[in-house]
Amino acid sequence: MLAPPITNALTIDVEDYFQVSAFAPYIRRDDWDARECRVERNVARIMDMLAERDVTATFFTLGWIAERYPAMVRRIVDGGHELASHGYGHERASDLDHSAFSQDVERAKKLLEDLAGNEVKGYRAPSFSIGTGNLWAFDALARAGYRYSSSIYPIRHDHYGMPDSPRFAYRVGSGLLEVPITTLRLMNRNLPSSGGGYFRLLPYALSRWMLQRVNREDREPAVFYFHPWEIDADQPRIAGINAKTRFRHYVNIGRTEGRLRSLLRDFRWGRMDQIFLAGARAPG
Repeated sequence: MLAPPITNALTIDVEDYFQVSAFAPYIRRDDWDARECRVERNVARIMDMLAERDVTATFFTLGWIAERYPAMVRRIVDGGHELASHGYGHERASDLDHSAFSQDVERAKKLLEDLAGNEVKGYRAPSFSIGTGNLWAFDALARAGYRYSSSIYPIRHDHYGMPDSPRFAYRVGSGLLEVPITTLRLMNRNLPSSGGGYFRLLPYALSRWMLQRVNREDREPAVFYFHPWEIDADQPRIAGINAKTRFRHYVNIGRTEGRLRSLLRDFRWGRMDQIFLAGARAPG
């Protein structure tokens, strides 16, 4: 008898192209309001794609964005999707002290809840910036009332990563549930398999194979992520960035929407809260 198909978690980090951490040395935070904001139209395109396949997802949304586009936030919730927090101003958790981090996550949670009229249960740190040096952040999230985090990517990376952490959902000391971004275990290494620049760089067939293997061999739901700017091939190009940053941000950006449509067709998808907080998947 075949095992039933696994429902994977589809997540979108709602930030605009000029807010990515890699652009921080080139774009001052004080200049954000002067930039052309394209997130609203890109989120609308994403929601149309999801509606075509009858898929619901989790939108980890910046408070800065929600404050400027409250109607977009309400459309996300009205569409049956989960609204979760990406913090307020896309500051890396590893760059903040205890007090500043607590203020950021509390501010974002209250703002999102006031706009949506729903409890915000989940949080994702910008650039997966919770790691061995700031595990205290989990206690701050629990005190703020979050029920889960999806802030750790258990890989080796020059900007983030905690390769020795568990690959699948686990409880941290505060009782908070941490749901890492999914990796494929191969040759004693965790390989990135679930979104972002890797999804744009690798052939789609390879990304599909890795996710299928996690579902089939580990019998675990995958957590996949992407950003609204990754479907926006016409976004303004940032001048003066180095070659590495340019490649990472723009590689295959014109192909992302097609690949996402294939992903929606090839797997079963749902919301983080419904998959991991329902009880069956949340470890004791």
